[in-house]
Amino acid sequence: MAQNEKILAGVLEIFRHNPQKQFRVDQIEREARRERLGNFTELIKALSFLEHANKIITDGKGQYQLAQADTIVEGIFKANDKGFGFVKLDDENVDDVFIAADYTKYAVDGDRVKVKIVADGNPWNGKGPEGRIEEILERGLESLVGEFHPLTDEQRKISPFIGYALSNNKKLHKYRVYLSENGLIPQMGDMVKVSIKDYPEEDYPESMTGAVTKIIGNKSDPGVDIMSIVSAHDVRTDWPEDAMAQANAIPDHVTEEEKKGRVDITDQPAVTIDGDDSKDFDDAVVLWKLPNGNYHLGVHIADVSHYVKENTPLNEEAFARGNSTYLVDRVIPMLPFRLSNGICSLNEGVDRLVLSCDMEITPEGKRVGYKIYPSVMRSHGRMTYNKVNKTLKGEMDGLEDKYVKLRPMLEEMADLHAILYKQRHRRGAIDFEEPEAKIIVDDQGKPTDIVLHERGTAEKMIESFMLMANETVAEDFFRKHVPFLYRVHETPDAERIKSFFEFCSAFGLNIHADPENIKPLDLQKVVSKTMGTPEEAVVQMMMLRSLKQAHYSEDALGHFGLAAKYYTHFTSPIRRYSDLMVHRMIHAYQENGTTEDMQKHFASYLPDVAEQTSTQERRSIDTEREVNDLKMTEYMADQVGQHFDAVVSSVTSFGMFIQLPNTVEGLVHISNLTDDFYSFNEKSLTLTGRGTHKQYKIGMPIKVTLINANVEQHQLDFEVYDPNAPKKKHNDRGMNDRRRGNRGFHNNHGHRGGGNYNSRGNHRSRNQGNRRNQRNFKH
Repeated sequence: MAQNEKILAGVLEIFRHNPQKQFRVDQIEREARRERLGNFTELIKALSFLEHANKIITDGKGQYQLAQADTIVEGIFKANDKGFGFVKLDDENVDDVFIAADYTKYAVDGDRVKVKIVADGNPWNGKGPEGRIEEILERGLESLVGEFHPLTDEQRKISPFIGYALSNNKKLHKYRVYLSENGLIPQMGDMVKVSIKDYPEEDYPESMTGAVTKIIGNKSDPGVDIMSIVSAHDVRTDWPEDAMAQANAIPDHVTEEEKKGRVDITDQPAVTIDGDDSKDFDDAVVLWKLPNGNYHLGVHIADVSHYVKENTPLNEEAFARGNSTYLVDRVIPMLPFRLSNGICSLNEGVDRLVLSCDMEITPEGKRVGYKIYPSVMRSHGRMTYNKVNKTLKGEMDGLEDKYVKLRPMLEEMADLHAILYKQRHRRGAIDFEEPEAKIIVDDQGKPTDIVLHERGTAEKMIESFMLMANETVAEDFFRKHVPFLYRVHETPDAERIKSFFEFCSAFGLNIHADPENIKPLDLQKVVSKTMGTPEEAVVQMMMLRSLKQAHYSEDALGHFGLAAKYYTHFTSPIRRYSDLMVHRMIHAYQENGTTEDMQKHFASYLPDVAEQTSTQERRSIDTEREVNDLKMTEYMADQVGQHFDAVVSSVTSFGMFIQLPNTVEGLVHISNLTDDFYSFNEKSLTLTGRGTHKQYKIGMPIKVTLINANVEQHQLDFEVYDPNAPKKKHNDRGMNDRRRGNRGFHNNHGHRGGGNYNSRGNHRSRNQGNRRNQRNFKH
């Protein structure tokens, strides 16, 4: 920070910490001298600047006071387990508002609140605005999942409650939810879902009341831990009777009547290529060379919309679920098993109804023709990524005959993928590659291993073909000028891109691009420049943070990450309602024409579909992430005291997150950096020791020791490993250090190992969030 910025930041902090106080110049000078903020002349210049910037006001008689913002804003309260919190405003470009513990008005995490700004942000040191909650507008927490604790017989005599539930969620863990007899009656140790009736208030600041609506099972029973997370996120698991009755009434084979009006492509050697443990196959591909040298690519997708019609119980349930949720040991499907693994799944050797997208593509990767139509296909091979990758490498030993027979087609597919990839790269598609981690669990749900999987040519090849089909369908219906559902990824905000460019300049990357008119190609060049360098991971992570989240929309807003003008989701209707909706519209427009009535029909509820599918996607991703966090923490629990190689994945004002080679992440809290006093630089995202000048930054390798594994909180605590330091006993010290250290963090004072508090410091700081963003903009 430049000297003049340091003085401005320091002087403004004097006012911000005493927002109601009027200061004389001599009082300000005394405070400034204590903080070593400069001489008297520099102080007067700072006061003049702050006055002109409307940060402070003067009575004209030599007294100054903080300019009271008094602005009223609305947003979502994000609680911290230490009592304070932040309000995330509706405008993403505005800093979160810090709410001190005394000013929360007993709001609970997720509540929509009205906030009065009592102190503006400090632009010279990155501190955000501070506020006071005036009113709770809408409760965000209607239910929670927790462990049941019964009251004793003596307590029951004087209490109307049967016991209380305690949530494992650290933001809710302080609340006891007292339970009435009106709900289900659980036993001690049961995990229960509770409907909230009364919320915290002045007389009962740490308690709520409610009733048990669901008993998930005893906390020690296998699978209850995962289902507790599923229930907490309101992921639907039970099937309504009418939806199941409809599913059971659907024939388990394609009838002759259903084949009428469809193109018969059963003779084409179409194949499915999926993971080893996949059970629902909703896409098949086929390829051959045309006489003119072009490629014929056929992408055939399960015609789920033939079986799941509008205004039916099955459709209502599929819409409510939005998508399938994939967990470490199970899938919570969008459709009943009879459909997802049966009649809708493109199983080998049986006839299936599909929607086909045939494309003619030149050797340069340009699509010069296409056709979208309903057909009947028969899979000529259930293939796996692993075996197709072996086939492409010529490792044919032990492979079934179908791989030998179809090897020429698979090789041509790999060639076309390389062409399509180059074509996407030329136009600017941003491509990140990182290994995927699969958590292996035994039949009791206990994690036994974490296996890394690098995507091979087979995986990338199928992705290329699905991308091409999605773009083709989107463009076709955009050109028809009819209501349609798109997958969109909007252009990032100029301010965020500008900050990203400033960050890159610290690594010597000179980027010649206009943040106000950013193009995907500009960011792709940054990725290319850093590929294979130590900065690659950190630059990619910071780029992901600057991008928006992909979602569904009735407007064709384009897909920035893919550098695609038109994009939709067409290829996975078994597991995504968005794709089912797209199929439904394709059928309707082809069968009934693009009439005004047909257009009005879809236009009337497409916005609801876009919002629901986007919301449910985020719900599933959050559930999947939390289950992974749980199982990764459980996997590490018996390795406390062991040393690991790691990489710094994120740096914040309260410490740094590190990532092990197996993708497990944890926190080195700043209070565990005991060799020096560390300060946080937000612009460079570094922690620097004042005495040693030792610096920690994103992407640097580091050795760490696991000092605590809290399975209930899904939390791992590490410290930097120093082989020369005396050995310590490790038990729950990590959690105690976390509590001690955070005192300094949230009240803005320095402490041993402390740093500067930043309003965004504890939000979206983990790589898991970045992987989620990556998934959201790629597909």
